[in-house]
Amino acid sequence: MPQAFLHPFAKPTRESFTRIVRGEGALLWDADGRQFVDGMASLWYCAIGHGRKEMADAIAAQVSTLEAYSCFDPFTTGPAEELAEVLRDIAPMPDSRIFFTGSGSESIDTAMKLARIAHVQAGQGHRKLIISRVRGYHGTAYGGTSAQGIAPNRQDFGPFVDDVVQVPADDVEALASLMAERGNEVAAVIVEPVQGAGGIFPATEGYLERVRRLCDQHGAYLVFDEVITGFGRLGSWFAAHHYGVTPDLVTFAKAVTSGYQPLGGVFVGPAPRAALERDPDFFLRHGFTYSGHATACVAALTNLGIMRREGLVERALHVGGRLEAGLRALADDGSIHHVRGLGAMWAAGLHPDQHAMQLRDHMLDQGGVVCRALNADSLLFCPPLVTTDEQVDQIVDAVAAAVNAHR
Repeated sequence: MPQAFLHPFAKPTRESFTRIVRGEGALLWDADGRQFVDGMASLWYCAIGHGRKEMADAIAAQVSTLEAYSCFDPFTTGPAEELAEVLRDIAPMPDSRIFFTGSGSESIDTAMKLARIAHVQAGQGHRKLIISRVRGYHGTAYGGTSAQGIAPNRQDFGPFVDDVVQVPADDVEALASLMAERGNEVAAVIVEPVQGAGGIFPATEGYLERVRRLCDQHGAYLVFDEVITGFGRLGSWFAAHHYGVTPDLVTFAKAVTSGYQPLGGVFVGPAPRAALERDPDFFLRHGFTYSGHATACVAALTNLGIMRREGLVERALHVGGRLEAGLRALADDGSIHHVRGLGAMWAAGLHPDQHAMQLRDHMLDQGGVVCRALNADSLLFCPPLVTTDEQVDQIVDAVAAAVNAHR
């Protein structure tokens, strides 16, 4: 009989799982004492590595003082206000304000709602259409499920949120055509600068710049989903900095705390901010119980301090460069089909006769490496930014050994 815990993204009938009991840096141990290199930073988020006592001490100190308190009117807390100021200093756009959530899924739904209500406040209440891209992953709440373009994650969950449509991932002409047809209805276009859970596909050259111009031309907000790419993954604080494109709203979560506490949020840039602040009597009726959660905000402040002190944003390029080089060597000798990625997030594209799940399991059981299998055709990697050269090499060696074992 299956256990009481109904696991996310798993078969409800599965009866046994690998129980992770401890972590240190980029290493993990399971209940049987086996050691693994965490090639996925858990689920794209553990930038500073596992088991940091500094994080535990900061979290414990806040919990013993004030674990949390509602930030609904008329209350606030120091950690929430301090974190917002720190985030504004590294924001993807100037003069931002920060709305806090508890997860990436909540962040996407928040960005969608803020885009629509900001247009209402700006006198453009007819703008309701949200456009996203095929292959995009935007969380699993109903807004994000409606916006995401990964078909299996939508199957049988409908009906979805109205006026949310997808266009092909890399076809800017399809987006241009839709916006020409319905431009006066568009509230926002949502884009992952690097599509993560959909397979690690960086935006093609010039794509984001053209999307920005289309949004400007048609009066729509540009939303960057940076839940994965935010906080150093590409060697810059945000993908917006890497690409040199300024969005209007940016969602974040994951690496803001490296997973030590759940936290997400939305950067609200000048255009939507001005709309929301236009009427002094307007009351924003949106928020979550844990928006601005004090302990989660302290975790983020401590995490960001560690990232700065240890130069982890810059180190992403070193970790990613070594991983890329190793995977490209495997592609060059035909062991895998191709490599794709950017910064410190990479995918090994497999040959048609290779099966990602088989290789993933071999890497876990025989190679001591955690990766993520996508469908049957790709292995995904997003290691902590503290991963050592030797640990990166172990990841590559495990791919090679798994491929050789399943020829």
